[in-house]
Amino acid sequence: MTLCAEVRSDSGLEQIEGESNITHFGGTIERVFLKPDRVRAYPETIHAILDADLIRAGPGSLYTSVLPNLVIDSMPEALRASRAIKMYVCNVATQRGETDGYTAHDHVRALEKHIGTGAIDVVLANSRVNVRWDNAPAGVGEIVRTTTLAGAPRIMTADVIDVACPWRHDSNKLAQAVMHIYQEIRWGE
Repeated sequence: MTLCAEVRSDSGLEQIEGESNITHFGGTIERVFLKPDRVRAYPETIHAILDADLIRAGPGSLYTSVLPNLVIDSMPEALRASRAIKMYVCNVATQRGETDGYTAHDHVRALEKHIGTGAIDVVLANSRVNVRWDNAPAGVGEIVRTTTLAGAPRIMTADVIDVACPWRHDSNKLAQAVMHIYQEIRWGE
């Protein structure tokens, strides 16, 4: 299977094949897709999604790591059918060639454009002020709910940055934020 993208450049919409070619091409990624176009999901994966309590997508490259796994045939439907809390974790920094200048809401729009609505319940975005998001920054370690459009995923923020490498997530902070959000949503804590 090959990852492909439609990328808008100065010369129009072009189709690019191959993960590394997509990010190095330049322009704005409009859509990613797989060749062949009907890649079937592994049945055990679908069963695991349907039985899960929490499903987390990301962090990772939105267009070349996260979305390729979600656009597989039957995956969006399985996510919508699952009673699990479905969480997308935004990267803590924008990624050249993929998410230049993106806000948390831009990530949501890209997800919904590719897999439709209702497949993601909550988006976890970094809250530190040195990274651009269009929702209000929160204090260190604080989880904040933000307003979203009706039917759209709820965007929540937390300080998840590794202070030694501020372009990366701190795995402990991220794990704590994910579990805090899960408990809050599942049990109202």
